[in-house]
Amino acid sequence: MLDTTRSNIKSTARGYEFDSHASDASSDLKALVRDAQSMLTAAAALSGDKAEELRSRGMELLDRALGRASRYQDQALEKGRELAHEADIYVKDNPYRTLAVAAGIGVLLGVLLSRKQ
Repeated sequence: MLDTTRSNIKSTARGYEFDSHASDASSDLKALVRDAQSMLTAAAALSGDKAEELRSRGMELLDRALGRASRYQDQALEKGRELAHEADIYVKDNPYRTLAVAAGIGVLLGVLLSRKQ
């Protein structure tokens, strides 16, 4: 029981850590895309070498944003696999508790849905 509680606390703490990384990643990507959009908008108004330079820098920023998005996607997939594995272990260690919780949620949803009709 104590080991399960410790495991839940660790999982929760890692979840918060992941959420903060996800929000940081989102703000980083938004900033990169905004910068690239502003460069491409400025390049549209110009012509010649300066415009080409701004377009290439804008495309470079977009490529960097796509690279980061891919990396964050890979990290999210890995975290999802870890959480699924932890859930699997928890269910195998506590089958009756898991069954009771699932049944309780099912009854609660059944009551709520039957009231609506």
